[in-house]
Amino acid sequence: MNYIFIIVALFVFELIYFSIANRFNIIDKPNERSSHSEITIRGGGIIFYIAILLFFILNDFQYPLFVLGLTAVAVLSLLDDILTLSSKIRLPIQFLSVGLMLYQVLGNQWLLLVIGLIIATGILNAYNFMDGINGITGIYSLSVLLSLAYLNLEIEFIDFNFLYYSILGVVVFNFFNVRKKAKCFAGDVGSVSIAMIVMFSLLQLINATGNLVYILFLAVYGIDSILTIIHRLTKKENIFEAHRSHLYQWLVKPGPFSQLQMAMFYGLSQLLINVLVIQSANASLIFQLSISSAIIIVLLIVYIVVKLKYIKKYNLV
Repeated sequence: MNYIFIIVALFVFELIYFSIANRFNIIDKPNERSSHSEITIRGGGIIFYIAILLFFILNDFQYPLFVLGLTAVAVLSLLDDILTLSSKIRLPIQFLSVGLMLYQVLGNQWLLLVIGLIIATGILNAYNFMDGINGITGIYSLSVLLSLAYLNLEIEFIDFNFLYYSILGVVVFNFFNVRKKAKCFAGDVGSVSIAMIVMFSLLQLINATGNLVYILFLAVYGIDSILTIIHRLTKKENIFEAHRSHLYQWLVKPGPFSQLQMAMFYGLSQLLINVLVIQSANASLIFQLSISSAIIIVLLIVYIVVKLKYIKKYNLV
């Protein structure tokens, strides 16, 4: 009954947000970099933050530093969706939010905090940039969260409700987004919030097990993001500006796949990798390294081969 109440409440919150967004013109207008052709509500991913806020209030106010950091970055990102803020404003708040999240998990392990701050802020922004077509953020995040929820049944590295509320938030968002013509987009508030939620859960898992192999739960996004950044740097582009250079974007346009087909492919690919990671996590270190290396090499080869094919076929750069 508790979860039925939560999902009904999340649907109500989402519909209220749609009403507010329509009234205050919080919309996404298509441009030459867009994968859509119609005006769509922006910021529907605020429901990810609402799900965690409900968890916090109804479950003894757990993980207060993380929730504080999530609140700060969610408010910042919502303002960015409405006003478009400078990176000089965004980055300090992102560093603060990520720092609070890391401190919640690691405490005063200062060396790890500094290293983690740089890596986690990079992941946060990469996750945001990967949100470029209908369904990809919701389907991909659901693949990761379901994998984490499965592992939590065995290891219990985080409160169950944290993951279940997050999953319900993603399900509600997907109801409105995983469509040929989406009712809403996640917006920065959505992609950044779900990135924080996924990273916090993953950090809790890695901290509980001491096993870094679980970072491969973000392997598909990671390879696409890192190699796309390298590609853009070779073209001397500003990597902080919006673009259409990700592999999935090329596969949708000019490629032959629909947005939902590509979103499903990315989500299922990551789910398959997660299964391999889970199966190998308790094996010997050599076996883990072999599986991890094989996963990374396969993803690298697929990315490079397909991109080179499209560069040649469509005269892209």
